[in-house]
Amino acid sequence: MREQFAVWAPMAHTMQLRINGETHSMTAGDDGWWTPPEDVAVEGEDVDYGYLLDRAEPVLPDPRSRRQPDGVHGLSRTDDPSSHSWQDNGWSPPALGEGVIYELHIGTFTPEGTLDAAAEKLDYLANLGVDFVELLPVNAFNGTHNWGYDGVLWYAVQETYGGPEAYRRFVDAAHRHGIGVIQDVVYNHLGPSGNYLPRFGPYLTEGKANTWGDSLNLDGPGSDEVRRYIIDNALMWFRDFHVDGLRLDAVHALHDERAVHVLEELGSATDECAEELGKNLILIAESDLNNPRLIESRDVNGYGLAGQWSDDFHHAVHVNLTGETEGYYADFDSVGALAKVLTQGFFHNGTYSSFRERHHGRPIDAERVQPHQLVVCTQNHDQIGNRAAGDRLTGSLNQGQLAIAAVVNILSPSTPMLFMGEEFGASTPWQFFTSHPEPELGTATAEGRLAEFERMGWDPEQVPNPQEESTFLNSKLDWSEAEATGHTDLLKLYRELIALRKELSHEGQLSFADVAVDCSENERWLIMRRGEATIVLNLGDTTRELDVGNGQIRLATNQGTVLDGAGKLNLPAHSAAVVL
Repeated sequence: MREQFAVWAPMAHTMQLRINGETHSMTAGDDGWWTPPEDVAVEGEDVDYGYLLDRAEPVLPDPRSRRQPDGVHGLSRTDDPSSHSWQDNGWSPPALGEGVIYELHIGTFTPEGTLDAAAEKLDYLANLGVDFVELLPVNAFNGTHNWGYDGVLWYAVQETYGGPEAYRRFVDAAHRHGIGVIQDVVYNHLGPSGNYLPRFGPYLTEGKANTWGDSLNLDGPGSDEVRRYIIDNALMWFRDFHVDGLRLDAVHALHDERAVHVLEELGSATDECAEELGKNLILIAESDLNNPRLIESRDVNGYGLAGQWSDDFHHAVHVNLTGETEGYYADFDSVGALAKVLTQGFFHNGTYSSFRERHHGRPIDAERVQPHQLVVCTQNHDQIGNRAAGDRLTGSLNQGQLAIAAVVNILSPSTPMLFMGEEFGASTPWQFFTSHPEPELGTATAEGRLAEFERMGWDPEQVPNPQEESTFLNSKLDWSEAEATGHTDLLKLYRELIALRKELSHEGQLSFADVAVDCSENERWLIMRRGEATIVLNLGDTTRELDVGNGQIRLATNQGTVLDGAGKLNLPAHSAAVVL
């Protein structure tokens, strides 16, 4: 544990600590860490402080700041994690695969857009049956609202959300409701405003830029401390905030050529922390590499992460329901694509990707990877928000198709994830929004967004300005819809499906060998057998009679569904059924 107010700044010639209006010279160590005089240690009341590098104004915030009450350009404030009286003794989260994940954005989940307001919705989420909430990034960013991926101070909880104490209250309340918390974290880049880390040390690597800017220095000179910065941040969430897992944003953008990849190091540190805390902790990677090494055991030279997102599942479901085949959707234009992701995990597992114009991915070894290690969804913040208008599936699908999406997602052999409002068919969009205070940055963001979609042929009128407050406000959930006609039936279906998934969990974790799929391209139906359950989808617009064998209808999305004594299922168009 670092000494209070110590800071790593190997490139500084002098370092001063500004605290309580007084300035104190700091002492440099051989390892690049600067320490303050012993007489400035503070206990009890929180204080504001910052650093002067080489005696140059302005005073800069602490790279490991726990609070930024005046924004990311202001002074840091101390925060004592031990001041919270935790009520979750004995809490043990479920393992990945034993539950359903619910992804939400604090700023748009409720009208108030705060952690305390989100906590008021935990009764609703518990009644829905979800086991984990996955919060989009909450680390400090410049402005009042954005998606969270422009964070610059990873150790501080955004003040507009309520700050660190509100976060602890939220986690405590979630655990009381039997819900685990997964925090989305971004270790591949920093936001464009308020990033002072390069002033302190070699946190970034020039010449290895990713989509969002310079990459973190994970393998160059000084990278030991940069990696420590990441590992310590992850452990902070586990120890000081009691979170149960981390979702690691875009790990394919982590440039690391060291023999031990930072993800492997993070996996080892997480497992050690789990043993220390006596509870299960999970790491879930977002990756478009389709490389199972991420979730293979470290015993076989994998990284040992608990799970990873599977974009291929989303793409296969989306194309089969919407008919959209532009861009990366082109290769998924078949019922067979959906059948493949259900039985093999990845669609592109060494196959040619027309979008990338090369072969992509590698096969999953069913002896090393289980289906539950893939987190799947039919909607998420990226797949909605990165559309020009931020429109959800409710804008293009009928009720029967929305029900099919629910069935195939919740009852897939993988770990299902929902995006907030999906369960009641929210009609509100979820658009790309920012609140950059700097006019030039705001203008550049808006113009860049517009130009990107114009290149793809979109009507500029359909692309909202991310800097307009209305874009943010339009993206807030309308909770009245959850009780409105046309929405309650879908919400009831989601509750029934999640309950059914838990009912089927007595079978234990499914292997890929436990999943079998039959399908017809011409007639557009699919039958998935997972354990003792048979899930039948009619993706077409014509009623089909299908042989499903003996059993009874456990759930049907259309009341016209009939199963006769000979095992023939009469399944209406755009509907699904579960036979047990």
